[in-house]
Amino acid sequence: MTELLTRAEYAAIAAEIDLPAAPFIDGKFRKGTGPMMETVNPATGDLLTRISTAGPEDVDLAVSRAREAFDRGDWSRLHPSERKDVLIKLCKLITRRQNELAVMESLDSGKPIRDCVGIDVPETIHTIKWHAELVDKIYDQTAPTGDDAIAMIVREPIGVVAAVLPWNFPMLMLAWKIGPALAAGNSVIVKPAEQTTLTALRIAELAHMAGVPRGVLQVLPGDGPSVGEPLGLHMDVDMVSFTGSTETGKRFLRYAADSNMKKIVLECGGKNPAVVLADAENLDHVAGHVVNAAFWNMGENCSATSRLIVHRDVKAPLMERIVARIRDWKTGDPLDPANHLGALIDAEHCGKVSSYLKGEAVIGGTVDGNFIVPTVYEVSGDDERAREEIFGPILSVIEVASTEEAIALANDTAYGLAAAVFTANTRTAIRAARDIRAGTVTVNCYGEGDISTPFGGYKQSGFGGRDNGAQAHDQFTEIKTIWIDLTDPAEGDNVG
Repeated sequence: MTELLTRAEYAAIAAEIDLPAAPFIDGKFRKGTGPMMETVNPATGDLLTRISTAGPEDVDLAVSRAREAFDRGDWSRLHPSERKDVLIKLCKLITRRQNELAVMESLDSGKPIRDCVGIDVPETIHTIKWHAELVDKIYDQTAPTGDDAIAMIVREPIGVVAAVLPWNFPMLMLAWKIGPALAAGNSVIVKPAEQTTLTALRIAELAHMAGVPRGVLQVLPGDGPSVGEPLGLHMDVDMVSFTGSTETGKRFLRYAADSNMKKIVLECGGKNPAVVLADAENLDHVAGHVVNAAFWNMGENCSATSRLIVHRDVKAPLMERIVARIRDWKTGDPLDPANHLGALIDAEHCGKVSSYLKGEAVIGGTVDGNFIVPTVYEVSGDDERAREEIFGPILSVIEVASTEEAIALANDTAYGLAAAVFTANTRTAIRAARDIRAGTVTVNCYGEGDISTPFGGYKQSGFGGRDNGAQAHDQFTEIKTIWIDLTDPAEGDNVG
Protein backbone atom coordinates (compact mmCIF):
# COMPACT_ATOMS: atom_id res chain seq x y z
CA MET A 1 0.00 0.00 0.00
CA THR A 2 1.20 3.50 -0.85
CA GLU A 3 2.10 5.42 2.29
CA LEU A 4 -0.61 7.88 3.30
CA LEU A 5 0.19 11.57 3.32
CA THR A 6 -1.25 14.11 5.73
CA ARG A 7 -4.52 15.99 5.37
CA ALA A 8 -2.54 19.16 4.59
CA GLU A 9 -0.53 17.41 1.87
CA TYR A 10 -3.63 16.06 0.18
CA ALA A 11 -5.23 19.51 0.35
CA ALA A 12 -2.12 20.97 -1.32
CA ILE A 13 -2.40 18.42 -4.15
CA ALA A 14 -6.09 19.27 -4.54
CA ALA A 15 -5.29 22.97 -4.86
CA GLU A 16 -2.84 22.35 -7.72
CA ILE A 17 -4.79 19.89 -9.88
CA ASP A 18 -5.75 21.06 -13.35
CA LEU A 19 -9.08 19.25 -13.70
CA PRO A 20 -10.18 17.97 -17.13
CA ALA A 21 -13.41 19.60 -18.25
CA ALA A 22 -14.45 18.40 -21.72
CA PRO A 23 -15.18 15.21 -23.70
CA PHE A 24 -12.13 13.25 -24.88
CA ILE A 25 -12.81 12.37 -28.52
CA ASP A 26 -10.42 11.09 -31.19
CA GLY A 27 -7.31 11.62 -29.09
CA LYS A 28 -7.99 15.09 -27.65
CA PHE A 29 -10.25 17.14 -25.42
CA ARG A 30 -12.87 19.08 -27.34
CA LYS A 31 -15.86 21.18 -26.37
CA GLY A 32 -19.05 19.16 -26.30
CA THR A 33 -22.37 20.14 -27.83
CA GLY A 34 -24.24 19.62 -24.55
CA PRO A 35 -24.72 22.11 -21.69
CA MET A 36 -22.13 22.92 -19.08
CA MET A 37 -22.37 20.63 -16.06
CA GLU A 38 -21.23 21.56 -12.55
CA THR A 39 -19.08 19.04 -10.71
CA VAL A 40 -19.46 19.52 -6.96
CA ASN A 41 -17.51 18.13 -4.00
CA PRO A 42 -20.20 16.17 -2.11
CA ALA A 43 -18.36 16.59 1.19
CA THR A 44 -18.27 20.40 1.12
CA GLY A 45 -20.71 21.49 -1.57
CA ASP A 46 -17.89 23.44 -3.23
CA LEU A 47 -17.76 23.69 -7.01
CA LEU A 48 -14.84 21.71 -8.39
CA THR A 49 -15.22 22.61 -12.06
CA ARG A 50 -17.70 23.08 -14.88
CA ILE A 51 -17.57 20.38 -17.52
CA SER A 52 -18.56 20.75 -21.15
CA THR A 53 -20.83 17.77 -21.72
CA ALA A 54 -21.46 15.65 -24.78
CA GLY A 55 -24.69 15.55 -26.72
CA PRO A 56 -26.12 13.16 -29.35
CA GLU A 57 -23.94 14.76 -32.07
CA ASP A 58 -20.83 14.01 -30.01
CA VAL A 59 -22.03 10.42 -29.58
CA ASP A 60 -22.29 10.10 -33.36
CA LEU A 61 -18.83 11.60 -33.79
CA ALA A 62 -17.25 9.36 -31.16
CA VAL A 63 -18.88 6.22 -32.58
CA SER A 64 -17.73 7.18 -36.07
CA ARG A 65 -14.16 7.70 -34.87
CA ALA A 66 -14.27 4.46 -32.87
CA ARG A 67 -15.41 2.52 -35.93
CA GLU A 68 -12.75 4.15 -38.10
CA ALA A 69 -10.11 3.22 -35.54
CA PHE A 70 -11.35 -0.35 -35.34
CA ASP A 71 -11.41 -0.75 -39.11
CA ARG A 72 -8.03 0.96 -39.44
CA GLY A 73 -6.62 -1.91 -37.42
CA ASP A 74 -3.71 -0.13 -35.73
CA TRP A 75 -5.14 -1.38 -32.41
CA SER A 76 -7.66 -4.11 -33.27
CA ARG A 77 -5.16 -5.99 -35.47
CA LEU A 78 -2.10 -5.21 -33.38
CA HIS A 79 -0.30 -8.25 -32.00
CA PRO A 80 -1.68 -9.00 -28.50
CA SER A 81 1.76 -8.61 -26.96
CA GLU A 82 2.04 -5.13 -28.45
CA ARG A 83 -1.32 -4.12 -26.99
CA LYS A 84 -0.05 -5.53 -23.71
CA ASP A 85 3.02 -3.30 -23.83
CA VAL A 86 0.92 -0.17 -24.38
CA LEU A 87 -1.44 -1.02 -21.52
CA ILE A 88 1.45 -1.68 -19.17
CA LYS A 89 2.86 1.72 -20.11
CA LEU A 90 -0.54 3.17 -19.19
CA CYS A 91 -0.25 1.47 -15.79
CA LYS A 92 3.14 3.12 -15.29
CA LEU A 93 1.68 6.54 -16.11
CA ILE A 94 -1.17 5.96 -13.65
CA THR A 95 1.38 4.96 -11.01
CA ARG A 96 3.29 8.21 -11.53
CA ARG A 97 0.05 10.19 -11.08
CA GLN A 98 -1.40 8.02 -8.33
CA ASN A 99 -1.68 10.70 -5.64
CA GLU A 100 -3.28 13.14 -8.06
CA LEU A 101 -5.78 10.50 -9.22
CA ALA A 102 -6.58 9.48 -5.64
CA VAL A 103 -7.31 13.07 -4.67
CA MET A 104 -9.42 13.62 -7.79
CA GLU A 105 -11.45 10.52 -6.95
CA SER A 106 -11.95 11.62 -3.34
CA LEU A 107 -12.98 15.17 -4.29
CA ASP A 108 -15.35 13.99 -7.00
CA SER A 109 -17.09 11.15 -5.15
CA GLY A 110 -16.74 11.83 -1.41
CA LYS A 111 -14.75 8.62 -0.96
CA PRO A 112 -12.24 8.58 1.93
CA ILE A 113 -8.71 9.24 0.70
CA ARG A 114 -7.42 6.22 2.62
CA ASP A 115 -9.53 3.98 0.33
CA CYS A 116 -8.65 5.89 -2.84
CA VAL A 117 -4.93 5.52 -2.05
CA GLY A 118 -5.04 2.02 -0.60
CA ILE A 119 -7.67 0.34 -2.76
CA ASP A 120 -9.02 2.20 -5.78
CA VAL A 121 -5.81 3.38 -7.45
CA PRO A 122 -3.72 0.22 -6.86
CA GLU A 123 -6.62 -2.04 -7.89
CA THR A 124 -7.15 0.04 -11.04
CA ILE A 125 -3.50 -0.46 -11.96
CA HIS A 126 -3.58 -4.15 -11.08
CA THR A 127 -6.76 -4.77 -13.11
CA ILE A 128 -5.47 -3.16 -16.29
CA LYS A 129 -2.10 -4.85 -15.93
CA TRP A 130 -3.65 -8.26 -15.22
CA HIS A 131 -5.78 -8.19 -18.37
CA ALA A 132 -2.86 -6.84 -20.40
CA GLU A 133 -0.66 -9.70 -19.22
CA LEU A 134 -3.40 -12.24 -19.93
CA VAL A 135 -4.24 -11.29 -23.50
CA ASP A 136 -1.20 -12.89 -25.16
CA LYS A 137 -1.69 -16.08 -23.14
CA ILE A 138 -5.27 -16.93 -24.14
CA TYR A 139 -5.24 -19.82 -26.58
CA ASP A 140 -8.08 -20.60 -28.94
CA GLN A 141 -9.15 -24.11 -29.93
CA THR A 142 -9.38 -26.67 -32.64
CA ALA A 143 -12.39 -28.95 -32.83
CA PRO A 144 -12.25 -32.71 -33.31
CA THR A 145 -12.80 -33.47 -37.01
CA GLY A 146 -12.05 -36.25 -39.43
CA ASP A 147 -8.90 -36.43 -41.49
CA ASP A 148 -10.38 -34.29 -44.26
CA ALA A 149 -10.85 -31.01 -42.35
CA ILE A 150 -9.49 -28.70 -39.69
CA ALA A 151 -11.87 -26.62 -37.56
CA MET A 152 -10.48 -23.62 -35.72
CA ILE A 153 -12.44 -21.77 -33.04
CA VAL A 154 -11.01 -18.26 -32.67
CA ARG A 155 -11.83 -15.05 -30.80
CA GLU A 156 -12.15 -11.68 -32.47
CA PRO A 157 -12.73 -8.29 -30.84
CA ILE A 158 -16.41 -7.43 -30.93
CA GLY A 159 -15.86 -3.91 -32.34
CA VAL A 160 -17.20 -0.69 -30.80
CA VAL A 161 -17.95 -1.07 -27.09
CA ALA A 162 -19.81 1.42 -24.92
CA ALA A 163 -18.88 1.23 -21.23
CA VAL A 164 -21.40 2.91 -18.93
CA LEU A 165 -20.02 3.48 -15.44
CA PRO A 166 -21.45 3.94 -11.94
CA TRP A 167 -20.46 6.67 -9.48
CA ASN A 168 -19.49 4.51 -6.51
CA PHE A 169 -16.17 3.19 -7.87
CA PRO A 170 -15.52 5.45 -10.88
CA MET A 171 -11.89 4.56 -11.50
CA LEU A 172 -12.02 0.88 -10.61
CA MET A 173 -15.15 0.17 -12.65
CA LEU A 174 -13.48 1.96 -15.57
CA ALA A 175 -10.57 -0.47 -15.23
CA TRP A 176 -12.87 -3.49 -14.97
CA LYS A 177 -14.23 -2.60 -18.40
CA ILE A 178 -11.38 -1.06 -20.37
CA GLY A 179 -8.86 -3.64 -19.11
CA PRO A 180 -10.32 -6.63 -20.97
CA ALA A 181 -12.05 -4.59 -23.70
CA LEU A 182 -8.89 -2.79 -24.83
CA ALA A 183 -6.71 -5.86 -24.34
CA ALA A 184 -9.01 -7.75 -26.71
CA GLY A 185 -8.61 -5.07 -29.40
CA ASN A 186 -11.89 -3.18 -29.19
CA SER A 187 -12.58 0.53 -29.54
CA VAL A 188 -14.18 1.75 -26.30
CA ILE A 189 -16.43 4.74 -25.60
CA VAL A 190 -16.85 5.46 -21.89
CA LYS A 191 -19.88 7.20 -20.44
CA PRO A 192 -18.96 8.04 -16.82
CA ALA A 193 -21.62 8.78 -14.23
CA GLU A 194 -22.68 12.44 -14.22
CA GLN A 195 -21.44 12.85 -10.64
CA THR A 196 -17.96 11.38 -11.23
CA THR A 197 -16.31 12.16 -14.55
CA LEU A 198 -12.86 13.43 -13.61
CA THR A 199 -10.68 10.31 -13.31
CA ALA A 200 -12.13 8.73 -16.48
CA LEU A 201 -11.17 11.81 -18.48
CA ARG A 202 -7.67 11.86 -16.98
CA ILE A 203 -7.05 8.16 -17.61
CA ALA A 204 -8.20 8.50 -21.24
CA GLU A 205 -5.63 11.26 -21.64
CA LEU A 206 -2.94 9.06 -20.08
CA ALA A 207 -3.92 6.15 -22.33
CA HIS A 208 -3.38 8.32 -25.40
CA MET A 209 0.00 9.37 -24.00
CA ALA A 210 0.84 5.67 -23.49
CA GLY A 211 0.22 4.92 -27.17
CA VAL A 212 -3.46 3.93 -27.40
CA PRO A 213 -4.35 5.24 -30.88
CA ARG A 214 -6.84 8.06 -31.41
CA GLY A 215 -10.43 6.90 -31.45
CA VAL A 216 -9.70 3.72 -29.48
CA LEU A 217 -10.53 5.12 -26.02
CA GLN A 218 -12.93 8.05 -25.77
CA VAL A 219 -14.86 9.53 -22.83
CA LEU A 220 -18.20 11.32 -23.12
CA PRO A 221 -19.38 13.12 -19.95
CA GLY A 222 -23.07 13.88 -19.82
CA ASP A 223 -26.44 12.63 -18.66
CA GLY A 224 -28.39 9.52 -19.57
CA PRO A 225 -30.77 11.01 -22.16
CA SER A 226 -27.97 12.88 -23.97
CA VAL A 227 -25.25 10.21 -23.94
CA GLY A 228 -26.34 6.90 -22.39
CA GLU A 229 -29.53 6.45 -24.40
CA PRO A 230 -27.98 7.44 -27.77
CA LEU A 231 -25.17 4.95 -27.15
CA GLY A 232 -27.68 2.26 -26.24
CA LEU A 233 -29.72 2.90 -29.38
CA HIS A 234 -26.81 3.51 -31.77
CA MET A 235 -26.80 1.15 -34.74
CA ASP A 236 -23.00 1.13 -34.94
CA VAL A 237 -22.30 0.28 -31.28
CA ASP A 238 -21.73 -3.47 -31.02
CA MET A 239 -21.92 -3.88 -27.25
CA VAL A 240 -22.81 -2.07 -24.03
CA SER A 241 -21.18 -3.04 -20.76
CA PHE A 242 -23.13 -1.43 -17.91
CA THR A 243 -22.67 -1.29 -14.15
CA GLY A 244 -25.36 0.45 -12.14
CA SER A 245 -28.95 0.15 -11.02
CA THR A 246 -31.18 -2.71 -12.11
CA GLU A 247 -33.77 -0.24 -13.38
CA THR A 248 -31.30 1.45 -15.73
CA GLY A 249 -29.83 -1.88 -16.76
CA LYS A 250 -33.24 -3.00 -18.02
CA ARG A 251 -33.38 0.11 -20.21
CA PHE A 252 -30.27 -1.03 -22.05
CA LEU A 253 -31.95 -4.35 -22.81
CA ARG A 254 -34.81 -2.39 -24.36
CA TYR A 255 -32.38 -0.19 -26.30
CA ALA A 256 -30.73 -3.29 -27.73
CA ALA A 257 -34.10 -4.71 -28.79
CA ASP A 258 -35.07 -1.41 -30.41
CA SER A 259 -31.80 -1.04 -32.35
CA ASN A 260 -29.31 -3.58 -33.64
CA MET A 261 -29.59 -6.33 -30.97
CA LYS A 262 -26.20 -5.27 -29.63
CA LYS A 263 -24.68 -7.43 -26.94
CA ILE A 264 -25.58 -6.24 -23.41
CA VAL A 265 -23.71 -7.14 -20.23
CA LEU A 266 -25.18 -5.88 -16.96
CA GLU A 267 -23.81 -5.82 -13.42
CA CYS A 268 -26.60 -4.38 -11.32
CA GLY A 269 -27.91 -4.16 -7.76
CA GLY A 270 -27.82 -6.41 -4.76
CA LYS A 271 -29.38 -7.04 -1.36
CA ASN A 272 -26.60 -9.21 -0.07
CA PRO A 273 -26.84 -11.39 3.04
CA ALA A 274 -24.25 -12.41 5.59
CA VAL A 275 -25.52 -15.64 7.15
CA VAL A 276 -24.07 -16.32 10.60
CA LEU A 277 -24.96 -19.80 11.85
CA ALA A 278 -25.06 -21.07 15.42
CA ASP A 279 -21.65 -22.76 15.21
CA ALA A 280 -19.79 -19.73 13.79
CA GLU A 281 -16.31 -19.48 15.32
CA ASN A 282 -14.44 -16.40 16.56
CA LEU A 283 -17.20 -13.82 16.68
CA ASP A 284 -14.64 -11.02 16.78
CA HIS A 285 -13.50 -12.17 13.33
CA VAL A 286 -17.12 -12.36 12.13
CA ALA A 287 -17.91 -8.87 13.46
CA GLY A 288 -14.91 -7.39 11.65
CA HIS A 289 -16.03 -8.81 8.32
CA VAL A 290 -19.66 -7.81 8.81
CA VAL A 291 -18.79 -4.20 9.67
CA ASN A 292 -16.40 -3.90 6.74
CA ALA A 293 -18.93 -5.51 4.40
CA ALA A 294 -21.79 -3.26 5.46
CA PHE A 295 -20.04 0.12 5.74
CA TRP A 296 -16.99 0.13 3.48
CA ASN A 297 -17.37 2.92 0.90
CA MET A 298 -20.32 4.27 2.94
CA GLY A 299 -22.35 1.21 1.93
CA GLU A 300 -22.38 2.55 -1.65
CA ASN A 301 -21.35 -0.82 -2.97
CA CYS A 302 -23.42 -3.28 -4.99
CA SER A 303 -21.88 -6.20 -3.07
CA ALA A 304 -22.29 -4.55 0.35
CA THR A 305 -23.71 -6.79 3.07
CA SER A 306 -26.90 -4.93 3.90
CA ARG A 307 -28.60 -7.92 5.58
CA LEU A 308 -27.18 -9.76 8.58
CA ILE A 309 -29.09 -13.02 9.01
CA VAL A 310 -27.93 -14.37 12.37
CA HIS A 311 -28.88 -17.40 14.43
CA ARG A 312 -30.48 -16.46 17.73
CA ASP A 313 -27.91 -18.44 19.73
CA VAL A 314 -25.06 -16.12 18.71
CA LYS A 315 -26.94 -12.92 17.99
CA ALA A 316 -26.37 -11.11 21.31
CA PRO A 317 -22.59 -11.63 21.56
CA LEU A 318 -22.15 -10.86 17.86
CA MET A 319 -24.14 -7.63 18.07
CA GLU A 320 -22.06 -6.51 21.05
CA ARG A 321 -18.90 -6.96 18.99
CA ILE A 322 -20.36 -5.27 15.91
CA VAL A 323 -21.35 -2.17 17.88
CA ALA A 324 -17.89 -1.99 19.45
CA ARG A 325 -16.21 -2.13 16.05
CA ILE A 326 -18.50 0.48 14.51
CA ARG A 327 -17.38 2.97 17.15
CA ASP A 328 -13.88 2.83 15.60
CA TRP A 329 -15.14 3.80 12.14
CA LYS A 330 -14.80 7.57 11.94
CA THR A 331 -16.95 9.58 9.54
CA GLY A 332 -15.82 12.97 8.24
CA ASP A 333 -13.64 14.96 5.83
CA PRO A 334 -12.72 12.52 3.02
CA LEU A 335 -9.25 14.09 2.61
CA ASP A 336 -8.38 13.28 6.23
CA PRO A 337 -6.69 9.85 6.27
CA ALA A 338 -7.98 9.27 9.81
CA ASN A 339 -11.55 8.91 8.54
CA HIS A 340 -12.89 5.55 7.41
CA LEU A 341 -16.06 6.99 5.86
CA GLY A 342 -16.66 10.06 3.74
CA ALA A 343 -19.71 11.70 2.21
CA LEU A 344 -22.49 10.09 0.22
CA ILE A 345 -22.39 10.96 -3.46
CA ASP A 346 -24.87 13.87 -3.44
CA ALA A 347 -27.81 15.43 -1.61
CA GLU A 348 -30.39 13.53 -3.66
CA HIS A 349 -28.93 10.15 -2.81
CA CYS A 350 -28.35 11.15 0.80
CA GLY A 351 -32.03 12.07 1.04
CA LYS A 352 -33.02 8.69 -0.35
CA VAL A 353 -30.83 6.83 2.14
CA SER A 354 -32.02 9.06 5.00
CA SER A 355 -35.61 8.05 4.30
CA TYR A 356 -34.77 4.59 5.71
CA LEU A 357 -33.66 6.02 9.07
CA LYS A 358 -36.81 5.13 10.97
CA GLY A 359 -37.42 4.02 14.53
CA GLU A 360 -34.84 3.23 17.18
CA ALA A 361 -31.43 2.23 15.86
CA VAL A 362 -29.06 -0.12 17.64
CA ILE A 363 -26.36 2.44 16.79
CA GLY A 364 -26.15 5.45 14.49
CA GLY A 365 -29.07 7.02 12.67
CA THR A 366 -27.76 10.58 12.39
CA VAL A 367 -27.27 12.74 9.30
CA ASP A 368 -25.06 15.80 8.83
CA GLY A 369 -25.06 17.30 5.33
CA ASN A 370 -24.20 14.42 2.99
CA PHE A 371 -22.68 12.39 5.83
CA ILE A 372 -24.56 9.48 7.43
CA VAL A 373 -22.89 7.57 10.25
CA PRO A 374 -22.93 3.73 10.25
CA THR A 375 -26.39 2.65 11.34
CA VAL A 376 -27.80 -0.71 12.48
CA TYR A 377 -31.45 -1.72 12.85
CA GLU A 378 -33.01 -4.96 14.07
CA VAL A 379 -35.86 -5.72 11.66
CA SER A 380 -38.15 -8.47 10.42
CA GLY A 381 -37.61 -10.18 7.12
CA ASP A 382 -40.42 -8.26 5.44
CA ASP A 383 -39.24 -4.80 6.55
CA GLU A 384 -38.44 -2.53 3.58
CA ARG A 385 -34.91 -2.09 4.95
CA ALA A 386 -34.41 -5.84 4.63
CA ARG A 387 -35.78 -6.00 1.09
CA GLU A 388 -34.86 -2.83 -0.81
CA GLU A 389 -31.39 -1.86 -1.99
CA ILE A 390 -30.56 1.18 0.16
CA PHE A 391 -27.01 1.77 -1.11
CA GLY A 392 -25.94 3.50 2.08
CA PRO A 393 -24.45 2.77 5.51
CA ILE A 394 -27.46 0.92 6.96
CA LEU A 395 -27.29 -2.70 8.16
CA SER A 396 -30.51 -4.65 8.78
CA VAL A 397 -30.23 -7.48 11.33
CA ILE A 398 -32.68 -10.39 11.13
CA GLU A 399 -32.79 -13.17 13.72
CA VAL A 400 -33.42 -16.79 12.66
CA ALA A 401 -33.85 -20.07 14.50
CA SER A 402 -32.32 -22.56 12.03
CA THR A 403 -29.95 -22.99 9.12
CA GLU A 404 -32.86 -23.80 6.82
CA GLU A 405 -34.64 -20.56 7.77
CA ALA A 406 -31.43 -18.58 7.23
CA ILE A 407 -30.87 -19.97 3.71
CA ALA A 408 -34.51 -19.46 2.74
CA LEU A 409 -34.35 -15.85 3.94
CA ALA A 410 -31.04 -15.27 2.12
CA ASN A 411 -32.72 -16.34 -1.13
CA ASP A 412 -35.90 -14.36 -0.51
CA THR A 413 -34.86 -11.43 -2.70
CA ALA A 414 -35.03 -10.30 -6.31
CA TYR A 415 -31.24 -10.02 -6.32
CA GLY A 416 -28.42 -12.53 -6.31
CA LEU A 417 -25.06 -10.80 -6.45
CA ALA A 418 -23.06 -11.81 -3.37
CA ALA A 419 -23.43 -13.56 -0.03
CA ALA A 420 -21.33 -14.73 2.91
CA VAL A 421 -21.70 -17.74 5.22
CA PHE A 422 -20.06 -18.06 8.62
CA THR A 423 -19.91 -21.56 10.09
CA ALA A 424 -17.37 -23.95 11.61
CA ASN A 425 -18.73 -26.94 9.68
CA THR A 426 -17.18 -27.43 6.26
CA ARG A 427 -20.04 -29.58 4.98
CA THR A 428 -22.58 -26.98 6.09
CA ALA A 429 -20.53 -24.23 4.47
CA ILE A 430 -20.34 -25.99 1.11
CA ARG A 431 -24.01 -26.92 1.18
CA ALA A 432 -25.02 -23.34 2.05
CA ALA A 433 -22.74 -21.92 -0.66
CA ARG A 434 -24.44 -24.17 -3.19
CA ASP A 435 -27.95 -23.43 -1.96
CA ILE A 436 -27.64 -19.63 -1.90
CA ARG A 437 -28.43 -18.24 -5.34
CA ALA A 438 -25.73 -15.62 -5.79
CA GLY A 439 -22.85 -15.08 -8.18
CA THR A 440 -20.24 -15.00 -5.41
CA VAL A 441 -20.53 -16.75 -2.04
CA THR A 442 -17.71 -16.35 0.47
CA VAL A 443 -17.17 -18.61 3.47
CA ASN A 444 -16.06 -17.19 6.82
CA CYS A 445 -15.17 -13.87 5.23
CA TYR A 446 -16.55 -11.03 3.16
CA GLY A 447 -15.27 -10.35 -0.34
CA GLU A 448 -15.75 -10.48 -4.08
CA GLY A 449 -12.90 -12.87 -4.81
CA ASP A 450 -10.12 -11.14 -6.73
CA ILE A 451 -9.23 -10.16 -10.27
CA SER A 452 -8.83 -13.84 -11.23
CA THR A 453 -12.40 -14.79 -10.26
CA PRO A 454 -15.51 -13.82 -12.29
CA PHE A 455 -17.89 -11.35 -10.65
CA GLY A 456 -21.56 -10.93 -11.46
CA GLY A 457 -24.98 -11.93 -10.28
CA TYR A 458 -28.01 -14.15 -10.53
CA LYS A 459 -31.58 -12.93 -11.03
CA GLN A 460 -31.90 -9.13 -11.25
CA SER A 461 -28.28 -8.56 -10.22
CA GLY A 462 -26.78 -9.33 -13.60
CA PHE A 463 -27.18 -10.33 -17.21
CA GLY A 464 -25.08 -11.49 -20.11
CA GLY A 465 -21.62 -12.05 -18.68
CA ARG A 466 -19.14 -11.54 -15.87
CA ASP A 467 -16.55 -8.96 -14.96
CA ASN A 468 -13.07 -10.04 -13.84
CA GLY A 469 -11.31 -13.31 -14.49
CA ALA A 470 -10.45 -14.71 -17.88
CA GLN A 471 -14.22 -14.91 -18.40
CA ALA A 472 -14.33 -11.10 -18.73
CA HIS A 473 -12.57 -11.43 -22.08
CA ASP A 474 -15.38 -13.63 -23.39
CA GLN A 475 -17.91 -10.80 -23.26
CA PHE A 476 -15.71 -8.47 -25.32
CA THR A 477 -15.08 -10.95 -28.12
CA GLU A 478 -16.99 -12.81 -30.78
CA ILE A 479 -16.39 -16.53 -31.29
CA LYS A 480 -15.78 -17.56 -34.90
CA THR A 481 -15.53 -21.01 -36.45
CA ILE A 482 -13.11 -21.39 -39.38
CA TRP A 483 -13.61 -24.70 -41.22
CA ILE A 484 -10.89 -25.76 -43.64
CA ASP A 485 -11.59 -28.54 -46.12
CA LEU A 486 -8.49 -30.67 -46.66
CA THR A 487 -9.83 -32.96 -49.35
CA ASP A 488 -7.97 -32.99 -52.65
CA PRO A 489 -10.12 -31.25 -55.27
CA ALA A 490 -8.64 -33.53 -57.91
CA GLU A 491 -10.22 -36.53 -56.22
CA GLY A 492 -13.69 -35.03 -56.52
CA ASP A 493 -16.40 -35.12 -53.90
CA ASN A 494 -19.99 -36.00 -53.41
CA VAL A 495 -21.36 -32.43 -53.54
CA GLY A 496 -24.22 -32.08 -55.98
